[in-house]
Amino acid sequence: MPTTLITGTSRGLGLEFVRQYAAAGWTVLACARQPTASVELAALAASHSSKVRLLTLDVGDHAAIERTARELDSMPIDVLLNSAGIMGSGSFATEGVAFGRFGHSDFADWERVFRINVIAPMKMAEVFLGHVASSEQKKIVTLTSMLGSVALNRIGGLYAYRASKAAVNAMMKSMAIDLAKSHGIAATAIHPGWVRTDLGGPRADIDAPQSVSGMREVIAALDLSRVGRYWVYDGSEMPW
Repeated sequence: MPTTLITGTSRGLGLEFVRQYAAAGWTVLACARQPTASVELAALAASHSSKVRLLTLDVGDHAAIERTARELDSMPIDVLLNSAGIMGSGSFATEGVAFGRFGHSDFADWERVFRINVIAPMKMAEVFLGHVASSEQKKIVTLTSMLGSVALNRIGGLYAYRASKAAVNAMMKSMAIDLAKSHGIAATAIHPGWVRTDLGGPRADIDAPQSVSGMREVIAALDLSRVGRYWVYDGSEMPW
């Protein structure tokens, strides 16, 4: 069975990806800053002991990423899934677009958001390139957001988060072009929908199981003819 390495698995979409891929029989390398501190993640690992391996990884720590890659040696990774992400030191779920409004920028927080949402997926892709290239499926997926769409921005606000997701979209577009040519790797970004998680809040449209189930279908169908596009969890496309 194939192998996936997933970041940000202690809760939310990352946790649900672990649950669904493990149930489907995949080998799952579940990365989190404190994996054993997540009761649900630890329980998943215990119930799928032959399939789920917990890895301690802070994606903001580049040395830790490199160390994890060395620990995994040349293990093939079919799907490298960058699920970890943050909105910053505030909450869209409780503040709405008032969070991150103009004139209230915390630029240290901007740097943290970009380090996790943009730089970390790039670092993961570069460090784990050999692992993905040696696999059968050869896929790199990064979760984005519709808030990164310039075309769909009608309400403004959320500056740091929007900017980080627009940046990661541009990054994954270039990665799709470059890695398809150099290694036959299919790379793309996927919008998970507005999901009822700690990030999305309780009023969001869909739950994590629906979002992840849809994204897994998009990932399963991903090939070199479908890369470099702005995919949505339901298989539709979004304007840049």
